[in-house]
Amino acid sequence: MPHRLRIGLTGGIASGKSTAAQRFIELGVPVIDADESSRIVVAAGKPGLAELTKRFGPGILTTGGELDRRTLRDLVFADPQLRRDLEAILHPLIRADMGHRAGAAVGVYLVMVIPLLVEGGKPDRIDRILVVDVDEDVQLERVMARDSTTLEQARAILAAQTSRAARVEAADDVIVNSGTVSELRQAVDALHERYLKLAATTRSPNVT
Repeated sequence: MPHRLRIGLTGGIASGKSTAAQRFIELGVPVIDADESSRIVVAAGKPGLAELTKRFGPGILTTGGELDRRTLRDLVFADPQLRRDLEAILHPLIRADMGHRAGAAVGVYLVMVIPLLVEGGKPDRIDRILVVDVDEDVQLERVMARDSTTLEQARAILAAQTSRAARVEAADDVIVNSGTVSELRQAVDALHERYLKLAATTRSPNVT
């Protein structure tokens, strides 16, 4: 089977990744989202949830036996070792689920939304990295409004991610999301046309 162009979509928290991904979906592009896979692999009855409960205790579960994501996030956020333990459990499961869904997707190219794509290093399955970039002051405002966090908490979340400069440096394509939602969607439309042309000539990884 010919290789299909795979775009890794990433960006800092509250940068506009979800809006960009939604526009790709509207354009008929298959979008495989790591956040969706992260929910699938820890659903009630899944081995992933059992592994998390064994490592972090039953306190991470709701009364209904589902994962309390906020409790788990608060637990691991302040402890780098616990965060590494969480990643060691989840990341292989998420990669496997994304790979399975990507293999079943239909389209001339596909987008894989991976928030920590740059932090983890460009995986072999990604041909191009698309970064949605935004000013950090805007990120802070959006995080506080969206998650009801304090400025200090929002700054800590940003500090735990790779720097804005590092993401842009790693990117093959960048959308600067400093304007309106309409402008962001138009930027995705322009990239879509470019990716269609690249996909038409793609037969092996690492398209330039």
